[in-house]
Amino acid sequence: MKHVKNHMKLYLPSLSVNEGVARSVIASFVAQLNPTLEELSDIKCAVSEAVTNSIVHGYKFNQGMIYIGVKYYSNRTVIIEIKDKGCGIENVAQAMTPLFTTDTSGERSGMGFAVMQTFMDKLIVRSKSGEGVKILMSKQLK
Repeated sequence: MKHVKNHMKLYLPSLSVNEGVARSVIASFVAQLNPTLEELSDIKCAVSEAVTNSIVHGYKFNQGMIYIGVKYYSNRTVIIEIKDKGCGIENVAQAMTPLFTTDTSGERSGMGFAVMQTFMDKLIVRSKSGEGVKILMSKQLK
């Protein structure tokens, strides 16, 4: 049976400079578990993608808040929740298809969710159009 050993919450405005802040804070928190460099790098990359998605796609040209929660459990599982109250995703399955993007400028590759899935053990995306997105990611550390 696993139980929560530690947890934290972080709330940031959806400014592009805060993507790096989120990545660094989460990495510092997870460092308590003495992860491998690869595990820490994986988590940082997945957090960057999730926060960037909230900024670029969730809030688009508006500003809102990004809510981040992190927990680690006695079995060395890390669970990260990143959510926004932006425009939401109309079709989550379609949005998770590699190379799918709603960006018409051609600047985005449509690989954000694929990257998150690659670096984390589990990825769950929940959304309702007009109500935002909640991303849950977990990683079992060695």
